[in-house]
Amino acid sequence: MATAPIPGYTYGTAEVARSPITDEDFARLKAAVLWTEEDERYLRMAGEVLSDQVEEVLDLWYGFVGAHPHLVYYFTGPDGQPIASYLERVRKRFGQWILDTCLRVYDRAWLDYQQEIALRHHRSKKNQTDQVQSVPIVPLRYMIAFIAPISLTIKPFLARKGHSSEEVEKMHAAWLKSVVLQVALWSYPYARQEDY
Repeated sequence: MATAPIPGYTYGTAEVARSPITDEDFARLKAAVLWTEEDERYLRMAGEVLSDQVEEVLDLWYGFVGAHPHLVYYFTGPDGQPIASYLERVRKRFGQWILDTCLRVYDRAWLDYQQEIALRHHRSKKNQTDQVQSVPIVPLRYMIAFIAPISLTIKPFLARKGHSSEEVEKMHAAWLKSVVLQVALWSYPYARQEDY
């Protein structure tokens, strides 16, 4: 999926954490977000629409994070200043995440990579991939809150290629369901196992 190696992008490799989510629990979680085969089709369409707009989407999202000191804080070093190389490496993976969200099959490899993403935001593994000294965790509250900007801001990009308003709505609904599904998976390391 990636055309050039992306630092720290380990999708489908032995380096990726294994998801503790069973196939049965994953199916139930997808049912809880109203996931359908139609969503899979419309996410693929969204991937085609977004594939040449990834940098513009990232510019918007990074502008949003950069405009909020309490969010850019999670990319800062011991001196309190943002670590430019860290932001850039994460940006490349974030761009690939857009494509993976839309174009990957949601199989065991995808599920495992969601666990890897979760750990990279949690104190379990944050900062290790990029070997930086930054704050030790992105709090769960921001992972959940970020569903809104990540979902609301994508719709104008989905509408740029001349699809009907119904198609845009279906792409957007599929995107939202996927983002909620992923954040639900990313919350795993933040909860006690018996509470998840």
